[in-house]
Amino acid sequence: MAALGGDGLRLLSVSGPASEPESAALSGAGPGLCCWVSVCSCLSLACSYVGSLYVWKSELPRDHPAVIKRRFTSVLVVSSLSPLCVLLWQELTGLQPGISLFTLMGVRLEGIFPAALLPLLLTMILFLGPLMQLSLDCPWDLANGLKVALAPQAWARCLTDMRWLRNQVIAPLTEELVFRACMLPMLAPCTGLGPAVFTCPLFFGVAHFHHVIEQLRFRQGSVGSIFLSAGHLIGPVLCHSFCNYMGFPAVCAALEHPQRCPLLLGYALGVALFVLLLQPLTEPRLYSSLPLCLLLDRAGDSAGPLCS
Repeated sequence: MAALGGDGLRLLSVSGPASEPESAALSGAGPGLCCWVSVCSCLSLACSYVGSLYVWKSELPRDHPAVIKRRFTSVLVVSSLSPLCVLLWQELTGLQPGISLFTLMGVRLEGIFPAALLPLLLTMILFLGPLMQLSLDCPWDLANGLKVALAPQAWARCLTDMRWLRNQVIAPLTEELVFRACMLPMLAPCTGLGPAVFTCPLFFGVAHFHHVIEQLRFRQGSVGSIFLSAGHLIGPVLCHSFCNYMGFPAVCAALEHPQRCPLLLGYALGVALFVLLLQPLTEPRLYSSLPLCLLLDRAGDSAGPLCS
């Protein structure tokens, strides 16, 4: 717990008469105990999510439609109940941000369009090389490709494909809800907003370790975890779905591709543009107010430049 102590615990030490209600609520349990409550709550959510995948005993592989449907049921139940864990955490710590629970979790309409488009655009820029590789290997030209992609028959097949629904809809939605929207508000008052954004993937990794048993390899995680700092859930969900569709970049295949030079240039350019555009495209002012800042204000911390 040393990583969550020190300066992180200072965020929970509120002084001054203006913050007396919050400090009184926190001093009763003690700042150390508040961090323990946050970490234990996040671990409970992670274990519940993973455990829900194994309540159904079956000898069938994980990609079998029957297994996927059963897991849909269990993870949707856990995800639906996960906001109750945040409510319980608020009661135990005494932190009340003064906004609705759904707003705190990033489920809101204010600023939704930039929150949906800009993080997805930034992620697509990072995948510039793989996107070029995909277009070069596509058997259709641009017009025919768009026609196939927008055809109602193609979407109807996708919506009846259990694996597509799992990878593109259910997994991104439930994982981002549990591991970003619910965990960030609980971790931020303890570690600070910046460290909390990078701490959530640790719990996310706990939930994905079970794939080693099933596939003997790790699947790619979402690169959209940082975008919840914009105060919206939709951005991480769309980025997670896009990353699941693209998969891990096939760098080895690019090295052996006939168009190797332009592809490698695209890979390098995508990474460079991502680094350059990361800060301006994740500027909180683009997405209106940041609900987590209200929570940190109640905890007596300004959360640094993200809330300034």
